[in-house]
Amino acid sequence: MKTLFALTAAAVVGAAALATPAFAELKAGAKAPDFTAPAYLAGQPFTYKLADALKKGPVVVYFFPAAHTSGCNLEAHLFSEAVDQFKAAHATVIGVTAGNVDQLADFSKETEHCGGKFPVAADPGAKIAKQYDSTLLAKPNWSSRASYVIAQNGDIVHVYSNLNPNDHVKETLGAVQAMKK
Repeated sequence: MKTLFALTAAAVVGAAALATPAFAELKAGAKAPDFTAPAYLAGQPFTYKLADALKKGPVVVYFFPAAHTSGCNLEAHLFSEAVDQFKAAHATVIGVTAGNVDQLADFSKETEHCGGKFPVAADPGAKIAKQYDSTLLAKPNWSSRASYVIAQNGDIVHVYSNLNPNDHVKETLGAVQAMKK
């Protein structure tokens, strides 16, 4: 019985370790890698260009593992509820994922997720996430859950990485608002 318990405990710890992000995210002060990606806003496809978005002000780039999964649904909903606060601070938001990219059109327009309030970009093979060192150890072709606040000059001013989706909006909105002071 002790052996079974020990094996179960080891399996749980091992699975948790594999599901964690790489924790090598780019740091504040680094230049944000530029990217262009296919994206959706309210179900409509377009090409998202970070360089174009930065011309308008700071950008929050948040990576999430996969559309239509519980944590990612919650995170998208939380960002959609706060998007007017980001706009008031002259910042834009873009979600980027390598998982379930075939579902992004619907994900971008569904009110329980993005609600058409901000775009989401497809990152097949996690090419963009890899540039930001934001991939999952267990699934290196999927993005982790990491949020970046990028100043208009392209510098990363804030990074928040946590698989729990609850505080990404609070962290990034606080950083954006602090930039205005």
